[in-house]
Amino acid sequence: MHVKILDEQVVSRAKARGLDVLVYAPHFVRLPDIRARAERFSDDELLVVPAREVFTGSWHNRKHLLAIGLSDPVPDFISLDGALDEFDRQEAATLVPHPELLTVSLSADDIARYREHIHAIETYNAKAFSRHNRRGREIARETNLPGFGSSYAHLRGSIGEAWTEFDRDIGSEADLVDALRERAERRIVRRAGLSHTLRGAVEFAHLGYENSWGKIDRLLLSGMEPTHPSHIAYDGRFDDVSVY
Repeated sequence: MHVKILDEQVVSRAKARGLDVLVYAPHFVRLPDIRARAERFSDDELLVVPAREVFTGSWHNRKHLLAIGLSDPVPDFISLDGALDEFDRQEAATLVPHPELLTVSLSADDIARYREHIHAIETYNAKAFSRHNRRGREIARETNLPGFGSSYAHLRGSIGEAWTEFDRDIGSEADLVDALRERAERRIVRRAGLSHTLRGAVEFAHLGYENSWGKIDRLLLSGMEPTHPSHIAYDGRFDDVSVY
């Protein structure tokens, strides 16, 4: 929980690393497309669960949420309250990725305020620096919420650098949602050593691309985002909570 890329190489690497489940949540891709690709790459050895990392707020005040178990599409660029209400309505598992990382995350105050809507906090992200992961663990302790670990892989080489082991078998998307919503016992595991550190550094450097050329391409060259709340795909359902 979770990765941004999915192809044959990703699946092969996940299996080689001994993973049973991948949560696939690419940026700015609509849920039906995510679900179709997840189904395409799932098999008896590896379950790929579709999910959405929703960008709440405007470009200047982004707070990311990871939702697993959505039945209906939810766009980006809606209010935090609007996103949480919709996740609750769909009985999805609501997770907080990379808390207090740069300008794209929920703060400790946000998490405390919305604690009853949240099912887990990321306490280890292979892309983040040690201080960010320490802060995630501190917030989890302060709010008494369970953690989860993630490779947060935007690059194939990061697959399997960190993962979460539950106290039960996860054989379906519903199993994972139940484990998260029930706050099941789990263990956060990561690889170690120089190669792990270097992969994390490369992933963090990739963030520079995402927030420079990648953002320019999305905002100025590619037209309306597929996950913009004004997109025809959402039929105006989120107009009242749109912030962009």
